[in-house]
Formats: sequence, structure tokens, C-alpha cells
Amino acid sequence: MFGLGDTPAAPTDDLIKDSSEATFMQDVIEASREVPVIVDFWAPWCGPCKTLGPALEAAVVAAKGKVRMVKVDVDQNQRIAAQLRVQSIPTVYAFFQGQPVDAFQGALPQSEIKAFVDKLAAMGGDGGLAEALEAAEAMLAEGAVTDAAETFAAILEEEPENAGAYAGLVRCQLAVGDLDQAEAMATAAPAKIAASAELEAIRAQIALTRQAASAGPEAELRARVEADPNDHQARFDLAQALHASGKVEDAVDELLDLFRRDREWNDGAARTQLFTIFDALKPQDPIVLKGRRKLSSMIFV
Repeated sequence: MFGLGDTPAAPTDDLIKDSSEATFMQDVIEASREVPVIVDFWAPWCGPCKTLGPALEAAVVAAKGKVRMVKVDVDQNQRIAAQLRVQSIPTVYAFFQGQPVDAFQGALPQSEIKAFVDKLAAMGGDGGLAEALEAAEAMLAEGAVTDAAETFAAILEEEPENAGAYAGLVRCQLAVGDLDQAEAMATAAPAKIAASAELEAIRAQIALTRQAASAGPEAELRARVEADPNDHQARFDLAQALHASGKVEDAVDELLDLFRRDREWNDGAARTQLFTIFDALKPQDPIVLKGRRKLSSMIFV
């Protein structure tokens, strides 16, 4: 394994902090250029503040880094409170890109607090997860499997039901040859993403990888097909061997030829195998587009 449990979640003290007149610009204005920042104006003697503050903190922690929170004691920082025209407490401001974007006064129900924080989290985007996912995919493509796995795992720490990161982690297991672990992970995927396109693709890839282990010698199978073009089993096995050696388009062509010759052979095995290959590739892959087009033309002829 890759030490996937070693990636810690973002520390709470990075998400929630006390601020003052001396650090307000850095804690709020500058920080809000990265993610939205909630500013809670409070005082130790304020009863409603004692309810609102912890509820806000819980919602910010639940947002997992997409929003930060700064607490300002108005008794100790009267100038900031005056500049923002805080006339009663609790008062809450939200800043993004250096500007105030939302505010409310008084305590709110938990549902409204969550909606307030969720709206800000959406405003700030995904916290860089898309860029991280793209970087992890590039690492995996370049063969840096351990680095890719650590990045995919870090994304899952932030967003446990990120289908792309979960599928990427499974593909890291495939890359190091641990087919059993890859299959176990794919089977154990969270219910919310189990039927996602990313997980369906990785299951198809696992099935093709298992088939590759039993594929016969390509040259021998090619000779059998040339000797008897109607040897359907030999053509099917040749397609498996071609796919196992990375000749995906050639494998698709052989399966299309098999389907053209006998679409019902072995309970429609050619079409089933074609769909497995298509599912393992990206939907817009030229091989998929061309293959589906040819298959459709034969089905509806």
C-alpha cells in the first residue's frame, strides 16, 4: 500500500482563528483571496454569541477547508467594529476576494447557518481539488504511482465521495499489479459513487486486466484466424491478446469483425466485450466514438 492513512485532514486552527486590529488585513482581507472568510464579531458577555459561535465553527469545520472563520472580540477591537458599522452582536460578515459579500445579525437556526456556509463554500469553488485531481492523473500517467496515490488520497481526505479520486486510487493499485486489492477497493466504493462513470470504467478495466492474464500468444492466434476466418473463438481470443498488449483499436476491429460474422456467437460475447472496452475508455476517446458508430451501423442495418 501507499501509506494512504498518513495524509491528515486540515488542522482546525488553520480554519478558525482569533484576529485583532493588527492582523485583520492578513487574516481576513488577504486570506479571502484564496477562500471565503467568515468574520464573527462577538464579546464574552454576549449570550447569543455563545450559541452562534460554536455552531458557525462546526459548519466551517464540516466544509473542510472551503471556508475559513475569524473571530473578533469587539471589546478588544472597537476600531474594526466601528469601521464595519457593527452596532449589535453577534454580527457576522463574509469576505471573498477582499470584499464583503454577505452578512447577518443575531443568532440563526443551525439549518440557516449551514446554508450560509454552504453558499460561501460554493462561491469559493472546490478549494483546488480539480487542479489536484488533474495533477494526480498526470503523475499516474508519468509512472509516479506513489505520488499519484498520495495525491488521490489527500483529495479523498477533503472529499471522501470524489469519484475521480477514488477511481484514481484504484488505478494506482492496478499500476503496481495488485489486481486483487484494486478489485476489493472498487467493490467497497461508497454507495453514492458506486455507480458513477469513473467506477464503472475502473471495473471494466479490472475485468479486461483479468482477461489479459489468460490471453494466448498473439502470433499463434493470428495464424489460427488466418487459417480459418470463421474460428470465432480464435478471433475472440486474438482480440483479448491484442488488448493485453495495448493494441486497443486492433482489438476493437477484431471484435467488430466477429460481431459482423455472427452477432449471436457465445451469447453475443463480441458485443459484450466491445462494451467492456468502451466502458474502460473515456467516452470521447476516438476509439470509442468510431467503434460505437460501426457497431450501431451493424446492429441497425
